[in-house]
Amino acid sequence: MARFQKGQSGNPAGKPPGTKDKRTELRALLKPHAPALIQKVVDLALEGDSAALRMCLDRLVPPVKATAEPVQVEATEGSLAEQAQAIYQQAANGELGPDEAGALIGLLQAQAKIIEISELEARITALEKEKQACTG
Repeated sequence: MARFQKGQSGNPAGKPPGTKDKRTELRALLKPHAPALIQKVVDLALEGDSAALRMCLDRLVPPVKATAEPVQVEATEGSLAEQAQAIYQQAANGELGPDEAGALIGLLQAQAKIIEISELEARITALEKEKQACTG
């Protein structure tokens, strides 16, 4: 038995449409004072306040995103299972790091899903053509 009716809210007494988020309201209150607040944070940072300094640095210097270097993989042919086995073996031998091996296995999983969808699409198309030939 379904818990909720299709097309009806699970909480009909919830927030009405158009209700502003608390953060939006607070942002609107602070906006007219933004230049003075920013100057105060900068002044505190220059005076040695570590929290203010961290806030300024976080805005000036974005965090570094990890970037992986390209890796050579011996398994470029064979079934997806054989390619996965080769990646696993290279990781077990220390030729690939765990992060690299995990990323490569993830790529194989994505490729398997794409192949699966493509094959299903082809089968459905063939069945639809067959059905049209029988009824038409």
